[in-house]
Amino acid sequence: MTVIASFAELPVKEQFDSWSHTISQTYVSLVATRYAGKVPFGGELVSQTIGSAHISEVSGGACAVARTAQTIRECDPGVLKLGLQLHGYCVLTQDGREAALTPGDLAIYDTRRQYQLSFDGTFKCLVVMFPRELLPLRGHELGQFTARRMSGRQGIGGLVAPLLLNMGRQMRMDELSANVELSSAVVNMLAAAISEQLGCESRVPPETHRAAMILRIKAFVDARLEDPELSSAGIAHAHNISPRYLQKLFESAGTTVTDWIRQRRLEHCQNDLLDPRFADMSIGAIAARWGMIDSSYFSRLFKTAYGTTPREFRAHAGEPARIGKACAGSDRAHRSD
Repeated sequence: MTVIASFAELPVKEQFDSWSHTISQTYVSLVATRYAGKVPFGGELVSQTIGSAHISEVSGGACAVARTAQTIRECDPGVLKLGLQLHGYCVLTQDGREAALTPGDLAIYDTRRQYQLSFDGTFKCLVVMFPRELLPLRGHELGQFTARRMSGRQGIGGLVAPLLLNMGRQMRMDELSANVELSSAVVNMLAAAISEQLGCESRVPPETHRAAMILRIKAFVDARLEDPELSSAGIAHAHNISPRYLQKLFESAGTTVTDWIRQRRLEHCQNDLLDPRFADMSIGAIAARWGMIDSSYFSRLFKTAYGTTPREFRAHAGEPARIGKACAGSDRAHRSD
C-alpha cells in the first residue's frame, strides 16, 4: 500500500521538523539541516515496500541530510540506496568522492558508512532502498561505485532510469504492490552491470544475468520500434548472442521476441490514437510511425488485440465505456502472450 505524507499543509514552523523526523523513520536514522529557514519548506514523501525493496519519492526545500557515525551506531540495517534525481540539484558525498547530480542522474550510496546529500533549493528524488546482500560485491568493490554520477540517458543508467520512473508512476497509482518483478529488475540490472565492470560475473546467479540481458534487449528494441526492418536476427547480432538463445530468453518470460515487439508497437499506436496531438495524422501514418507499414495488417492485429478497429477506437476515444472495453481487450492480449 502506498503511503503519502505531505508537509506543505502544516504550519510553516513545523514543516521541516516533521519532514526530518519522517525521513529518519522511513529510511535510516539521519541528521537533517535546513539551509533557508525563512520560506516554507513544504515537502512530500510517497513510499511503498515491494518485496525486499523499498521505493520512495521524496521532495523538499534547501537542506542537507547526513548519515553520521552517531546515526550509524543507532541503527545499521545494512542497506543500499539508489537515487534518481528528478528535480533540482544535489551533491552526494561518500567515500571521499562528490557526485553532482542534476535531473536524470543516478547514484548509489551505502547506509553503513557516512554520507551527505546537499540540496541547494527545492528538489525531488526517487529512491530505491534494498539489502546490500542483493549485490554480489565485497565491501572494497562496492566502495568503487558509491557517490559516482551515472547518467540516466546512457549506459547502466539509461537502462535503470526508465524502470525507476515506471516504478514511481505505479507507486503513485497504488499499483506497485503487484509488480515485484519490476523492483527485482532494477537490482538485477545493477548487479549484472556492476559485476561485469569489475570482472566478477561468476558471483552473480545465472538468472540475474538472464534478467539483465532481457532488460537490455527490451530497451534496445523500444528504441528501434519505428524500424520496420527490426528482426530477431538483428537483435541477436547486436547483443552477440544467437537467435536461438534470444528466443529462449523470451520464452522464459512467457512470450516470443516477435510477440513482444508487436505488443509494444500496438501499445504505442493505441496511445497515439488517443493523443490529441496526432488527431490529424492518418491511422496508416501512425502505424508506420511505429514500424507497421502494412495498414491492413495493422488493423487486423489491432482488432484482435483490443476488440475494435483502429478507426472505431479513435472515433469513440472519448467514451469511457468503449475505452474500458478496449483496455480489457488489451489485458486479454497481454495475458495471452
